[in-house]
Amino acid sequence: MSFRRLEFLIAGMQKAGTSALFRFLADHPGIFLPKSKELHFFDAEFRNWDAMTYAWLHHHFGNRAKGQISGEGTPIYTYWPTAAARIHAYNPDIKLIILLRHPIERAYSHWRMERGRGEEPLAFADAIRAGRRRVGMSGEMPGVHRKYSYVDRGLYAAQIERMLALFPLEQMLFLRTEDLLQSHEATLARVCDFLGVPHFDNAPAARRIDPVKILPEAPMAQTDRDHLMDIYYADIVRTAALTGLDLSEWLRLA
Repeated sequence: MSFRRLEFLIAGMQKAGTSALFRFLADHPGIFLPKSKELHFFDAEFRNWDAMTYAWLHHHFGNRAKGQISGEGTPIYTYWPTAAARIHAYNPDIKLIILLRHPIERAYSHWRMERGRGEEPLAFADAIRAGRRRVGMSGEMPGVHRKYSYVDRGLYAAQIERMLALFPLEQMLFLRTEDLLQSHEATLARVCDFLGVPHFDNAPAARRIDPVKILPEAPMAQTDRDHLMDIYYADIVRTAALTGLDLSEWLRLA
């Protein structure tokens, strides 16, 4: 008996609220999610993609009940260059949820996470300037890095265009992180409509997810904020045009 393939993915972006959304959707009776977030299936370079059976992926969904839709959440999928084509080959009708956070705040949150884990020796100022040389030195493929991509992961437009080259816009739902926080129930209703499931009878509370333990760090310096806004300004404008989101407030947060 063939396995019904996953209907949706929370495919991006890292540090943009994907863990919160994953936990909220796990409370929906019509949705099945695996016990662990971030299966990292479609970004795994060690797998034999020329003879893929998907058995490893599907065994995480063996307890799905009849009538439930299923998905998973690995926010690197939108960023990782080879993932989009692999996802399309797996299920060209899959729905993609992509959360977008202000790229400056996303970069700082990403750096703080790696710093707290003991994986980042550089100060933030260095990591977003000279430290960008490390992107592409991961040993997996040039131009990307799983840890040190603080700046590059916030250049959303090219990542979204890569997805749009394979998937129609109607199969993609773009959400701002602040909407998940500030318009919680309405945003969850949008997600349910997108996935084709009933609205929550009682929407899960807008609780905060336990943060990664981090070392004390000073607030972001204005010089670093200005440096990043110089990088991101045009990309924010482009991202708004691609997604239809109102990102005008982001341009005023320098």
